[in-house]
Amino acid sequence: MFYQCPQCKKTWQYPVGKCPDCFQKLIRIGEGGKIKVIGVSRVAIPTILHPQVPYFVLVLEDENKNRWTFKSPKEYKMGDDFEIKTLPGEDTVSVWRTKYDVLEGLERAIALLKPDGLGLDRGSKVLVLPTLVSAQHPYFRENTSPQFLDAALRYLLAQGVSRENIKVAAQTFDEIALETAAAKSRLLEVCQQNKVSPLNIAQTSFVKRDTGGMTLEVSEEAFNSDFILNLPIMKLDNELKVRGPLDNILRLLNKDSFLSVKGLPEYQKIAPALQKVLPAFLTTAEAISIKKSTGYTAFLGLILASFNPLNLERVFAEITLQKELPGHLKNIKIQDVPIAGRDIKALQYDIEQFY
Repeated sequence: MFYQCPQCKKTWQYPVGKCPDCFQKLIRIGEGGKIKVIGVSRVAIPTILHPQVPYFVLVLEDENKNRWTFKSPKEYKMGDDFEIKTLPGEDTVSVWRTKYDVLEGLERAIALLKPDGLGLDRGSKVLVLPTLVSAQHPYFRENTSPQFLDAALRYLLAQGVSRENIKVAAQTFDEIALETAAAKSRLLEVCQQNKVSPLNIAQTSFVKRDTGGMTLEVSEEAFNSDFILNLPIMKLDNELKVRGPLDNILRLLNKDSFLSVKGLPEYQKIAPALQKVLPAFLTTAEAISIKKSTGYTAFLGLILASFNPLNLERVFAEITLQKELPGHLKNIKIQDVPIAGRDIKALQYDIEQFY
């Protein structure tokens, strides 16, 4: 993604906001046409953030003469064509790196699954589910960050969905009021800035659904929506090892149903059962800065997306080199999961920083 001044046409690779010469707001523009490799460097010395060697740093150029660098585990030669292939499919997990522009990373992750977009229009009713479980400031990484929610809402609006048809829903099951958590996490502020409606799931009606030998009470809002965007933040902890998509989607249950499956054995049962109950939903997970099992945060700079939340959690566990998988992921072999975008072996970090 590049950023161009509409007046002087100068272009930047980073979202600097306004042109320093004309003071005009920059316009986002994508890469144009075919992309060529015009430079290659082989790196053989590992660093803390890039322990896997060798890898290759490419200099790429599009037909508009925009240039940028790209880290690749695959070797290219100067003059080669460069392309990131899409891989549509319900079980595919897309992985993309992001630094400065969260919206670009989210767009890329979704486009790897749906090159032609999500098929939404002005009349589509969309339910957005950010992680909102604690009254914490954003830097604690307990909740979806305000930047990630803002990027998701901007993406939906760019797809043509009207603000009136977007609801940002959440639910807490402890003594902390949802309104307090929403305000302190700044997610409420994001809703107000984008003029979309926040929704307390606990105040909605619930309907019973039988699946996997269990009776679950699910918010009626899930079935009144045309599309559900699950927007969790990925975490590592000592109980479930990997937390995010499934833990987040459980917030569509009422409190009694949630508490009945909160224990680890029941959680393993609910994972596949819940997928059969709910309408199809897309999980776009934030793994930019994640909370480790120690309580500290680490920078990963990743966004993952998939229509299969189990596969997404399995890929995240592989990227973060988890020694022990939770029960609901043990039967998923990483070699059976289609992965689009970045090579996950090139993204793996030293395991020490996660414990």
